[in-house]
Parts: sequence; structure tokens; C-alpha cells
Amino acid sequence: MDTSRKPSWLRAKLPSGPGYSAVRKLVDDHQLHTVCQSAQCPNLGECWSRGTATVMILGNICTRSCQFCAIQTGRPSELDLGEPARVADAVARMGLRHCVITSVARDELADGGAGVWAATIRAVRNRNPQTAIEVLVPDFKGRLDLVDVVLAAKPDIYNHNLETVERLQRPVRVQARYDRSRQVLTHAKSRGFTTKTGIMLGLGERPDEIEKTIRDIASDGTDILTIGQYLQPTPQHWKIDRWVHPDEFAQWKAFGLSVGIGVVESGAMVRSSYHADEQSQKYTGVDHLNTTNAFAET
Repeated sequence: MDTSRKPSWLRAKLPSGPGYSAVRKLVDDHQLHTVCQSAQCPNLGECWSRGTATVMILGNICTRSCQFCAIQTGRPSELDLGEPARVADAVARMGLRHCVITSVARDELADGGAGVWAATIRAVRNRNPQTAIEVLVPDFKGRLDLVDVVLAAKPDIYNHNLETVERLQRPVRVQARYDRSRQVLTHAKSRGFTTKTGIMLGLGERPDEIEKTIRDIASDGTDILTIGQYLQPTPQHWKIDRWVHPDEFAQWKAFGLSVGIGVVESGAMVRSSYHADEQSQKYTGVDHLNTTNAFAET
């Protein structure tokens, strides 16, 4: 398949408008990192225009070298202990009823950054008691005691992505493992948390492998699944195998729902935090339609 040109259904909204400008200013003023920028998310224009962004804590340099990800790999900077308070303030200024926080992997830290994760969740909760908090976390090398540090701060949704099928884990995710990621998710589920995961299509997976992965996710009791199209960040990253047609995404959504997953968001432009407020409404009880957009009148 010729993957040199994007198909017609992969058309991202260009960044523009007062909402986009206001979010950008807020991010810059608060010295925050966002996965929208660092991971080159194609939905940045749409999400920022509607006054939402996914904050990325613990810096913007990752200790992992995943072959699908645009985030820079290297030696991270020192911990920014003022970051939790700034994140909490940004959430308040944006008027969010649902916020999504993610991070780079910090494998060089003794606690993998779990302490900063917990501090950030608590700071956001203290400043924004009515806001639902969704966290998209690394695997903490499978250390469930560190997972528990994050869970003790009581996020509303615990998200950790499988990213791809089992066969492609080693070449695509490099330092991660399929079974370890599933263990992290099942542990959070066993503690009573709403869990979420995501996979990408177009990496070279086979239909039977996609089916098995979705069945595994369902058997783990995972509540929310996102399925999106892999986009190659640079020529040095993993090559796109194919463009997945919208009809196939619809089929996988129907299959995921049929095997018991509560919410399945499946489409070419879908990402972990894309319209996360709408995906999570069933579990958080927060009505995204009544979300206050602080930038609506900007």
C-alpha cells in the first residue's frame, strides 16, 4: 500500500481562533508541557480551539525510546516541584470539568515519578474539587507499589496504553511489555478504579491479533478503549504499514462493545485524550455538555 499521501479522511483542523490562542498563552505563561505539542498530536488545533489540552508533567524528555512516539528521548532535567500547583491553576483557569494529565517515563527516578504524579492529582483536586481527573500513566516498570502511590491520590480514571498487539510490543514499544501493561491495568481495576487503554492500527498488526488484543482488554475488565490510526512522526520512526479505512474502525468499535467493553472510541483521528470528557461521562458522572469553557468569550 502507498502510504506516502494521507487519505481524505485524515484532515486535521489547523490551529486558529481565540480559544487556541488563549490555551497557548496559558500553557506558555504557566511553563507547562503538553502531549499535544510534544507528541505532535493531529488534533491540537481542534482541542485547543475548544479550550482543552492534555498536560504533560515530569518534563518533556522521556527515558524510553518507543518507535512510534515523537517525544524526545534522553536524559531528563531536574524535577520541577512547583509544577503540580501550576497545573492545578491552569485547570482552574480553563474552567475544566474533566482534565487529562499524562507524563513522560522517568525510569531514572527511584519512584518513577509516582510522587510527583500523586502531588499533581492532589493539587488539581484541592483547587478544582468538581473536576474529574483522568491520568495517562507509564507502567512504572511493573512496580505495583508505585502504581498504588498514584492510585492513593484517587484519580477518577486510570489510563495506561497497550499501544499495539503483543507481537509488536518489543520492536515498537522497546522497553515495555504487553503482560506488564495488562498487569498494571488489572491491578488498578482490582482496586476499584475505572480503567482505560488505547491501541493504534497501521503498525503491521493482523486482524486476528487486533481481535485477540480487544478480547484481552475486555477480559481484564477495562472500561474504556480508544483505537486510532498510527501516524509516523519522522522518517526515523516506525513506518506506517497501512491507512485504516473508517469502516474498519467502525467494525472494531462494534466488536469491542460486543465483547463487553463499556465505551469504545474508534476512528482515524482518535487519540487517548481526544474528547476524553465525552468518553468518560458514563463513569465520572460529569456532564461534558455543561463544561465551562473559560475561553468561550475570549
